[in-house]
Amino acid sequence: MNKEQNDIAIRVENLSKCYQIYDTPRDRLKQFILPRVQRVIGRQPKQYFREFWALKDISFEVKKGETIGIIGRNGSGKSTLLQMICGTLSPTSGSITTHGRIAALLELGSGFNPEFTGRENVYMNASVLGLSQEETDARFDDIVAFADIGEFIEQPVKTYSSGMMVRLAFSVAINVAPDILIVDEALAVGDAAFQRKCMRKIGELSDSGVTLLFVSHDLETVKKICSEALYLIRGEMIEFGVAKQVCISYECDLFGASKKSETSQIEAQADLSNSDQAILDPDLLGTNEKIYGDGRSQITGVMVTNKNRHITNVLNANTEFIVSYRAKFLAEVSFPIFGMMITNREGVCIFGTNTENHLVSKRHFAEGDEVVVEFHLTNHLGPGIFYLTCGIYTTENSDSLIYLQRRMDVLIIKVIADNDSCIGGVANLNSKIVVTE
Repeated sequence: MNKEQNDIAIRVENLSKCYQIYDTPRDRLKQFILPRVQRVIGRQPKQYFREFWALKDISFEVKKGETIGIIGRNGSGKSTLLQMICGTLSPTSGSITTHGRIAALLELGSGFNPEFTGRENVYMNASVLGLSQEETDARFDDIVAFADIGEFIEQPVKTYSSGMMVRLAFSVAINVAPDILIVDEALAVGDAAFQRKCMRKIGELSDSGVTLLFVSHDLETVKKICSEALYLIRGEMIEFGVAKQVCISYECDLFGASKKSETSQIEAQADLSNSDQAILDPDLLGTNEKIYGDGRSQITGVMVTNKNRHITNVLNANTEFIVSYRAKFLAEVSFPIFGMMITNREGVCIFGTNTENHLVSKRHFAEGDEVVVEFHLTNHLGPGIFYLTCGIYTTENSDSLIYLQRRMDVLIIKVIADNDSCIGGVANLNSKIVVTE
């Protein structure tokens, strides 16, 4: 085995899973008996079920130490894929090769016997994962400390809340020294403090070389902790690549009809000769913009200007600036919401606001109407590169957002620190430090 093969933690090749769906119990009995009889008498066997392909011809590789997000709508095959990687579900065709011990946090309560106490379930799960009783004894205190469920460790699991069950399951999974950790949405049940604690631990495991497969509907978390992502639709792999770009593709499908991506440039030019305060960095003018929406509006003229209305893409700390764009309506729209968002390189939202939050522009627009939207802001960002996204959406006749048009990563902004300031992170909180004796 060569070095490249040694680096692979998970290899999935042409993986498919098909379920047989029977309309009635009678059809199941027919399928068990009649095809055999039909073969004996020389007839073509008849099929009494419908096929449902939960996964179709999935292939990808995960290297050791990588963190991979798996995203997609409910029913897209995410859990089926993880169960087959764990070995709890057999594929219809294809193969899965894994290297190392796998610890998984799948369905809530899976692997626990509700009649056993928490202590008994810890030892049972650890033994299933290959730990001896002596090894589990050595890790038990750490498991209990991380789970932080107190005296309930001695109570039957059936008395646990869903949050307590997640705490114990995750604590066992991370303390058995896994080579591959698989987490399937279960963390969403825990409280905010425990989720934060789990994210820190996941980061530590990733830094130590543990391979992570992470399923979540929280795209901001996927962008933050995952290097790559896999996007599934109805059992088919749509995209596998850099997490930020894959999440953008998923958002396009969720919130609007995808439109052809355009390479954005600064859309309006201004005479900067009258001001020395505005800087336009030509290296920041090209982006990998993504545009989508249902076509009822069009966003043009996106720009960032300083307070003197000079176009810029380089901002100093603690300065005022304006994000603006023109919105044209190509159809009648009631109560649209105009918004903007600033993200970092990983695609994580740093700041976002919209007209709904400020209770402005709540009116009806006719076809052909145009407005200019301006967001007046003060730059409290830390030094670095940031991306601007603009969008118009509505919630009319729907429980979810419907984007009329969204332009993701339309502009790149650079923030530079003051000469006399020294800060770290994505925000400048204008700190003052006092040391007293």
